[in-house]
Amino acid sequence: MAAIDCAAYSTEADRQYFDRELDAFVPPRVFDAHAHLSATPIMTEVPFATGYAEYRQLVQCLLPGRQVEALFISYTADREATAAANAWTQAQLAAAAQCRGLFYVKPTDDPEWVRQEVRRLGLHGLKCYHLLASVNPTWQADLPDYLPEPLVQVANEEGWVITLHMVKSRAVADPANIHWIRTYCQKYPHMKLILAHSARGFQPLHNLEGLPQLTGLDNLYFDTSANCEPMAHAVVLRLMGPQKVMFGTDFPISHARGRSIGVGDSFIWVYGQTPVWGEKHQRVDPPLVGMEALRALKWACWSERLADAQVEDLFWNNAARLFALD
Repeated sequence: MAAIDCAAYSTEADRQYFDRELDAFVPPRVFDAHAHLSATPIMTEVPFATGYAEYRQLVQCLLPGRQVEALFISYTADREATAAANAWTQAQLAAAAQCRGLFYVKPTDDPEWVRQEVRRLGLHGLKCYHLLASVNPTWQADLPDYLPEPLVQVANEEGWVITLHMVKSRAVADPANIHWIRTYCQKYPHMKLILAHSARGFQPLHNLEGLPQLTGLDNLYFDTSANCEPMAHAVVLRLMGPQKVMFGTDFPISHARGRSIGVGDSFIWVYGQTPVWGEKHQRVDPPLVGMEALRALKWACWSERLADAQVEDLFWNNAARLFALD
């Protein structure tokens, strides 16, 4: 493939942002615990297929000079294309010995077929998503609607991880989400459940309310991907412990511009094209989502007084233990 010009994705202002705010914070070695690869473009900001080669180049626009490996999560918006998405992820891992991959699973998939496919492809667990649920609207789906218990049982028997982007209006503060997360984790202790986006705490209040009811679960983990709210990360770090948290980018969302903002009892996203970037006497340059999320994590680590070794755990060691990296 042709070389990707980082200047198209990282401006001089971005480079100054990283040098000023993040360079001293991000360790030399990074494991990205939430990155998507796709044979078709996922978003207009990255208008081409993203395989391992593209990821390696583009992640250097966000994390210059770092050694980066990743957990690649299969993705497609087409429920009929999940098999192709999983095959794409498996193919990309052929040249990435320190990377891992997840199988994009439909709630209607036969658990025994899933077991055989994950083994055949050499993947390491499951990725479920509410868009594949049969309820309407899917944003209010209960967890079994898109992650049925028989799939969790197979993950438990195989020792797999499951990455969960939970839904419902109040995320981890929703009583049904609390019930099902606790039930699955307690009943299936050899399954490891990763709550994406710091428990989807784009409104940090939800983490403050819900996470105290999920403490004590040894197989519950979190990735920090695309969450731009420092308090969301701080609540996870304080209540669950830094050994349960892993850095993630949500690539290629990391390369969009804008950020999430907690508002009221919910949150909004503002994007580069949202008309909010002129403020009184100045123009504000919309930042990369990935850098805003990194800075939020930095502030959370400062708030929780994490030592340098604990920060290194977030960026590499916790994932290394979970995924048996060298």
